Amino acid sequence: MSGGDAILVEGKAVPRGRFPHVKRAGDLVFVSGTSSRRPDGTFAGASADPMGVTDLDIREQTRAVIENVRDILTAAGGDLRDLVNVTTYLVNMNDFGGYNEVYGEYFDETGPARTTVAVHQLPHPHLLIEMSCVAHIPTDRITDMEAGA
Repeated sequence: MSGGDAILVEGKAVPRGRFPHVKRAGDLVFVSGTSSRRPDGTFAGASADPMGVTDLDIREQTRAVIENVRDILTAAGGDLRDLVNVTTYLVNMNDFGGYNEVYGEYFDETGPARTTVAVHQLPHPHLLIEMSCVAHIPTDRITDMEAGA
């Protein structure tokens, strides 16, 4: 991934619109809104019983979103430690506690800046959470990786 590149990450759910998983602008890497959607179109943290009653789990969805972001950053030559900003969209602020608990398993007060907002809805009724992020991944680190350093 070089300057100005936009990429779709192999093995991740294909975006439901015409946008990349990630876009580089110099040393900054912008991760598009990411959910718990799996490549097969199902969602981590969303299930239904035989009667059709849906069970949505904010903790499982949060964990899946952060792991999806990690995979996307890895494809861009980075990791979660490179995040400088996270914006989280929750459908219901009553889920803030569970989301915050799982978020704290990955980040502490030395981690990225964060904003969490409530939104009316996300692109699928099973989604409770979506995150977009900005990371700082120096281009020389990518060049060193490509050179086998």
